[in-house]
Amino acid sequence: MNNSSLAFLTALIICIITGPLFIPLLRYLKFGQTVRSEGPERHLQKTGTPTMGGLMFIIAVLLSTLLFAEANAETYLALLVFVGFGLLGFADDYIKVVLRRSLGLKARYKLLGQVFLSLTLGILAVWFLERGTVVELPGIFSWNLGAFYPLFVLLVLVASTNAVNLTDGLDGLAAGITVCSAAAFAVIAYAQDQANLVIFALAVAGSCLGFLVFNKYPAKVFMGDTGSLALGGALGTLAVLTRTELLLPVIGGVYAIETLSVIIQVISFKLTGKRVFRMSPLHHHFELLGWRETKVVGVFWLAGLILAALGIVLWMQ
Repeated sequence: MNNSSLAFLTALIICIITGPLFIPLLRYLKFGQTVRSEGPERHLQKTGTPTMGGLMFIIAVLLSTLLFAEANAETYLALLVFVGFGLLGFADDYIKVVLRRSLGLKARYKLLGQVFLSLTLGILAVWFLERGTVVELPGIFSWNLGAFYPLFVLLVLVASTNAVNLTDGLDGLAAGITVCSAAAFAVIAYAQDQANLVIFALAVAGSCLGFLVFNKYPAKVFMGDTGSLALGGALGTLAVLTRTELLLPVIGGVYAIETLSVIIQVISFKLTGKRVFRMSPLHHHFELLGWRETKVVGVFWLAGLILAALGIVLWMQ
């Protein structure tokens, strides 16, 4: 069994083992989810479910990657951004859940953290990993951004972290889609002979699969911003280091569609006073149409799998 397979299994097992330890601890510390009253009424019963469970897969990815990947700049940079965004989400969760401040981490501090981590990735990827500053769709489009490339990375990371955060609204939804997206990046990294990125991507996929044991409906724990920002950071980092930033909206297509639904809803309401969807993000629209939560999640998982596969096909052209 090679290192990438071992990383996947190790991350999976760590999450499964730590779940029964973390969940009671989170409940004891009263790290319970507060559900918005303006959301679907059936979600109110989820109030008090332990959150910040993203700590489980952050630990799993960190340990499994350090165990099986080479100790080099690429590995450490991927982990730095992943853990950094996780800590940013943890601070936001802690302020909202423990300190009972509904707005969480102040916007300027959150933005400052995102800017620092994103520019660190963009600059170091160019200077130390020789990633270059070209963004492209293979065989279709190519553009050398030069000195502006780190700003493009900032856009990618802010978009990916917020997109995963918006999607994390149903039991198992974000974790399941991330399994598909991370696996797609593992395939691309493998074809590029980037063994360390394969290990990191499969560690992310394995940890999310293990997390689903406790996060699937009815969820015993939520990932919180701790988890969603970390996963968004991981996907954005994988896109940057595999030079597939422009394919991220395809590989993570469900995240892109969920974000687009929010943008459309806001613009429509401000311009016309009318809503396009019954509620955004899009998964809530289908809930209010009468779909069971498990049906919405299943359909979105299938869409995530198809779009991840489509991203691989487009990259191979």
